Amino acid sequence: MIFLERDGSCINTQPNNPYYKKVFQFKELWESGQETFEIKTSGSTGTPKKILLHRKQILASVKMTAKAFNLEEGDTAFCCLNIDYIAGMMMLVRAFEIGMDLLVVEPKSNPFEDIEKHLYILKSNRGQNFFAFVPLQIQTLLESKPIFSEILNSAKAIIIGGAAVNDAILEKVQTIYRPVYVTYGMTETITHIATKRINGSEKEDFFNTLDGVDVKLNDESCLMIKSKTTDNEWITTNDVAEIINGSSFVLHGRIDNVINSGGVKIQLEKVEKAAEGILKKLSTDEQKLSGRNFVFSLPDEKLGERLIFVLEKEVNHVFPSKDDATKIDILQGFKEILPKFEVPKEVFFVEKMIETPTGKIDKIKTINAYVLPQISNG
Repeated sequence: MIFLERDGSCINTQPNNPYYKKVFQFKELWESGQETFEIKTSGSTGTPKKILLHRKQILASVKMTAKAFNLEEGDTAFCCLNIDYIAGMMMLVRAFEIGMDLLVVEPKSNPFEDIEKHLYILKSNRGQNFFAFVPLQIQTLLESKPIFSEILNSAKAIIIGGAAVNDAILEKVQTIYRPVYVTYGMTETITHIATKRINGSEKEDFFNTLDGVDVKLNDESCLMIKSKTTDNEWITTNDVAEIINGSSFVLHGRIDNVINSGGVKIQLEKVEKAAEGILKKLSTDEQKLSGRNFVFSLPDEKLGERLIFVLEKEVNHVFPSKDDATKIDILQGFKEILPKFEVPKEVFFVEKMIETPTGKIDKIKTINAYVLPQISNG
């Protein structure tokens, strides 16, 4: 853990830790006035690539975020996201530029776990903590010790990004009375350009853009974005959206998350949304079906592509027939609520999803490592 106060004093519990050394290296580069920074995309939706960002764009993003969440000198930024990628890097820059104290931990599913005796730092700063998580982290914290939920309730604001937020998380965050937002953005826009509150009486149905952000749709209804963070150039995304007014929008899914199975186009997000209700209905005290999951396609001689459903679940090696019965129940659940052509053809259980460095599911690697061997062994 690093706790770096705005006056320069520092607590470093692991001075030889390579990750924490990188934090200080980046701090030196930023404070030297370096004008450009090369950052990698996460690779969750395509081949990872490197993008060159200019200092003025990064500073524009800091100002937009500070205004949106009323961040100010003396607040504390909690960074548990990988600083090699844009979301983690920006937590550092916000702290440096706004004059916030900064608490950094290595990225993991439970970011409070290893610093429990240091949580007094956050607890004593109630109402002035700014947290940023990926969905897995917030879900893990809310399902863990009550003290962790208490710390979450010390927030000025909590933002969640990097992946879709499922119904289980939406239900659990209602226990947090401090504002919780899901964010929309990407490396090219230097993190979020829009937010949507998901808890409390002020929760929202739409994403609302930050000040200075313009949005429109292209001919395929994909969202286009322009702001100072994009150097005032239009960026075209792969996200199919509907603009409610000039500054609000709804996401319908990624245009590259459509498969053609037997001549029928299927939006994968629709099937994944249906899966949430099915898993909740089938879960029991004996068997929890709340693991991460996704819908994907495999090549098929007849259909071109066939739909499959992959669920993170402990595999029952002793009684595999129980897993087979659960798979049948899940498929039946799909059949009861979806048109025939949108029902997955197969269900696969994997004990652990492979993740990208930013904590997102790496679908291709998970398929190759854990699903394809089940087919070849079947």
